[in-house]
Amino acid sequence: MNVKTKGGFKILFLILLGVLAFSCKNNSNDDSETSKNSEMSQSEKAWLNADEIIKNIVVPQFKDTVFNVKDFGAVADGETNNSKAFADAIKACSESGGGKVLVPEGKYLTGPIHLKSNVNFHIAENTEILFTKDKKAYLPVVHTSYEGMEFMNYSPMIYAYKQKNIAVTGKGVFNGQADNENWWPWSGKESYGHKEGEPQQRDEHNLPRLSKMVEDGVAVEERIFGEGHQFRVSFFEPFECENVLIKDVKFIKAPFWVMHPTKSNNITVDNVTVESHGPNNDGCNPEYSKDVHIKNCLFDTGDDCIAIKSGRDNDGRRVGISSENIVVEDCIMKDGHGGVVMGSEISGGVRNVYVRNCEMNSPNLDRAIRIKTNTRRGGTIEDIYVKNLKVGQVKEAVLKINTHYAIYDNQEGEHMPVIRNIFLENVDVENGGEYGILIRGREESPVTGIYLTDVTIKKAQTPLLIENANNVEFKNTNINGKQITNE
Repeated sequence: MNVKTKGGFKILFLILLGVLAFSCKNNSNDDSETSKNSEMSQSEKAWLNADEIIKNIVVPQFKDTVFNVKDFGAVADGETNNSKAFADAIKACSESGGGKVLVPEGKYLTGPIHLKSNVNFHIAENTEILFTKDKKAYLPVVHTSYEGMEFMNYSPMIYAYKQKNIAVTGKGVFNGQADNENWWPWSGKESYGHKEGEPQQRDEHNLPRLSKMVEDGVAVEERIFGEGHQFRVSFFEPFECENVLIKDVKFIKAPFWVMHPTKSNNITVDNVTVESHGPNNDGCNPEYSKDVHIKNCLFDTGDDCIAIKSGRDNDGRRVGISSENIVVEDCIMKDGHGGVVMGSEISGGVRNVYVRNCEMNSPNLDRAIRIKTNTRRGGTIEDIYVKNLKVGQVKEAVLKINTHYAIYDNQEGEHMPVIRNIFLENVDVENGGEYGILIRGREESPVTGIYLTDVTIKKAQTPLLIENANNVEFKNTNINGKQITNE
């Protein structure tokens, strides 16, 4: 700056003084913000992080163009197979740049629905989509998974593979038509229609064969099953997808897991109803998925309402993707093995899970919050936050953490699980069931950092059963009318 006059020097001096004052003010604000953040509790920081996760999730938007399936030959008589009409409408919509595929009021029979990028598959109110009982309709096999093991199998009922910006919306009903005559008998359980001598999932050519392939590191494309095998299909499975919305719809009579986002990011599940009481009828199971928002939903299920997963045994370690940044809020959980669960297929780990403002209540709800793993699964489960939870009744426990989870065959291995930083805050339970808090860690790897604040549990038969856990802290926690102290 070339300033030659005395007045010019004065102006320059005033400018520099202003810059200095502005800088000091900014530094003061920064220091104040830093001080404010340092004074926040870990819980307060966590819930700010949850809000930030929600803010950053990409919810897909679609063009206004509408593709009515009836214009592609769909017939709403409940008997005509509309697979081709649905597929043609989806293809035309996607290839034109996207929009809404509309299924107007009526009853439609179909095979599997395969979504494509930029398509909102919308079923109108008073619409029911029935999925055919003909298993051959779910061929050819596609890349999918079963209980955390990837393979080639019958197509899920609603499936998307490596697509972006997809949605399933509307106030209609998806009916999987599974029952004790269709799909469910393959579970091998007599209560679900299985008869002795008939094929089922635990036969040697099914789960044992797939488990051996996983153990031996066989390439996924060579793990071919499908026809001649007894693996039930997921209902809705976006596989390696981005920006997924599922809103307002209702699912009934599912063969297996209901919503199963796999290796997918930016998932929004909003105001969805799941009423399905078959075997393994989990409501929503994000697996290897990040940035997931589940809100305003009703779960009334035959298994876990929500179960967060990340692969089983060697497959989870091969993929190596943790499920993280998952927010569950304003949901109602009725029947189920657990309200919000992590595991058991959890070898890739789970972190940053937030559950708030939910209600759980049913004589058929086993646990409210559950973490389940073992030394074959392994996995690191950390930074789990639960706040403002109202529980009417549970059967077994309000909080259950189990590192000795066992199902099928031997579940002991060489992969020690790590569980740490579990926070429960403002939890009110009317009937705690068999246990208030049930924790079974490992001597070699204790569960570490369980923090209960403002927790009230009534009518628990056994208030606490805690094995191999460190840093279990109680603050204003009351079980059966007795204040629990840190001893």
